[in-house]
Amino acid sequence: MATQEFSFDIVSEVDLNEVKNAHNQAAKELEHRYDFRGSNAKIEFDGKAMKLTAEDEFRLGQVRDIVFSKLVKREIDPKMVEYGKIEPGAGVSVHQSVTFKQGIAQDHAKSLAKQIKDKGLKVHAQVQGEQLRVSGKSKDDLQKTIQFVKSLDLPYSVSCTNFR
Repeated sequence: MATQEFSFDIVSEVDLNEVKNAHNQAAKELEHRYDFRGSNAKIEFDGKAMKLTAEDEFRLGQVRDIVFSKLVKREIDPKMVEYGKIEPGAGVSVHQSVTFKQGIAQDHAKSLAKQIKDKGLKVHAQVQGEQLRVSGKSKDDLQKTIQFVKSLDLPYSVSCTNFR
């Protein structure tokens, strides 16, 4: 009888449905806020990134705060949000893009695999594109690895999926 090997994937991704919900909530709040009545402030979402628009940098900061608070309420990790530089727009307005990180960069994945290997558990970590596959013969070792990875202070958020 062959020995069975178990595995799970370490991924870093943002749920874009939650981002869409946060966008809808932020746009609704922006529409109903008294201090934004009559302004050209708006929040646009194209399915992958947001574009914030306001009259000046101060108002853009307020719009950014509204969006940030809605993202946090929707459990989007702030580490996964990247703000672009502020650019002048048409007329009297400024724009800023908000993008969301998807996947683990190769250098970060290799570093994480090395940390898992250095931990000394009987597991094997392998980089597969923008994710990491961890496999081993013991479910207990895999669960210890999950706890170890979640305890690390990484520059991106991780989740463990496909535990088999």
